[in-house]
Amino acid sequence: MKKTAHQRAEAGFREAGHQFDPLLCPVRATMGVLGGKWKILLLSNLAHGPRRYGELKRLLPEITEKMLIQELRGLETDGLVQRTVQHTVPPRVDYALTGPGVAIKPLLHELLAWGTAYIDYLSTQKSGPAAHTDVPAEPAAI
Repeated sequence: MKKTAHQRAEAGFREAGHQFDPLLCPVRATMGVLGGKWKILLLSNLAHGPRRYGELKRLLPEITEKMLIQELRGLETDGLVQRTVQHTVPPRVDYALTGPGVAIKPLLHELLAWGTAYIDYLSTQKSGPAAHTDVPAEPAAI
C-alpha cells in the first residue's frame, strides 16, 4: 500500500527522533501534502478542469516524466487528484481535482494574487544589495 504524504512526513520526523502529530500542526500537515516544487503548479493547472497527462507535460515542460508521474501519484494517494483511465486506443488518462482538491482553489487564487503583487513590488525596487530589505511582512501590504 502506498504511503500518504502525512505518513511519509510522520516517518521522517520519527526517524529524526521527533514526535509528529499533524493534528497539532496544520502547517506541517499542509506542507506534507502541498510541499515540493511541482504540486502547486500541477494543482493550479488542474483547477481549470480535467487535464490529460500529455497536456500537463506540455504545460510544465521543465518537469521530467518520472517526476510528473511521481507527483501525480502522490496527489492521487493524498486524495487531491483523481486519475481516470479510458480504455480507448490509444489509452486516455485524465486527471481531475477531487473534493479536497477543489477546496484548495481559493488558496491557489490567493497565492496567484500574492505572487502578482510581489512581482510588481520587486519591479519597483532599486537593484542592489538593499533592494529587498523592506519587503512587507503582510502580502496585502505589497
